[in-house]
Amino acid sequence: MSLTLTEMAVEVLTTADGRAKTELSRRHAASWFAARKGEADPIAVGTAHPPLHPARPERPELLSPRDVPRRRPGSEAGRIALLHAVAHIELNAVDLHWDIIARFGHVAMPVGFYDDWVKCADEESKHFNMVCDVLESIGSHYGALPAHAGMWRAAEDTAEDLMGRLAVVPMVLEARGLDVTPGMIDIFRKAGLTQAVAALEVIYAEEVGHVAYGSKWFHFLCGRENTDPKDAFHALVRRYFHGALKPPFNEEKRAEAGLPPDFYWPLAEETPQRERGI
Repeated sequence: MSLTLTEMAVEVLTTADGRAKTELSRRHAASWFAARKGEADPIAVGTAHPPLHPARPERPELLSPRDVPRRRPGSEAGRIALLHAVAHIELNAVDLHWDIIARFGHVAMPVGFYDDWVKCADEESKHFNMVCDVLESIGSHYGALPAHAGMWRAAEDTAEDLMGRLAVVPMVLEARGLDVTPGMIDIFRKAGLTQAVAALEVIYAEEVGHVAYGSKWFHFLCGRENTDPKDAFHALVRRYFHGALKPPFNEEKRAEAGLPPDFYWPLAEETPQRERGI
């Protein structure tokens, strides 16, 4: 008996090893899109019971954000630490995109909703493997350094609120990637690490689409509930996001992804001055 899409999502979430997780993620994404094109038997969305936390490998050691050593990207060790952090972010993103499918399969949504998040999960899987390849090419690997333990908090906090999940994960956390990735690309370009530059350029280009999918489906739900999107976004970010929205913002790429300045600047202006900065 074939798996439903939500069961596929749970399989990914309960696979611990990063390379195995992303291989399974890409295989399930290929199966979904083959079915959608009529090249294989249809796959039902179904419903599932995902774990509150995804399975994780024994390494990296997960630390409180305040205990993760600061990265100084001007050194080789700092650049390795930065790439390790990016790999960790991408692995979490794989799980976040499968989790939105598994956790909210009971919510009536158009099939395009699932197409978009399967595509995102597939791309994040590719991103993780690309960054791991770069790490291995310079004598390191994912798991060699400790990593941030708090990245799953947004998923826990929004486990019962689809609009909250869309507001916080793609429209805040992934949008932050649009702000900081150009600076990372410059760091690796100056260091002559062309493989790292190529990987980050792919990530940068494709993350615009991930933020855009968040905005698209957030606006869809607001329309269905006759709710003002900007007001709803502000309320949900205040409720669920525990960090600070910090300028500078990549206003061009955010706009391309469907995030106008009046969505995020009012929230940034609420951030105490002492918390501002990168």
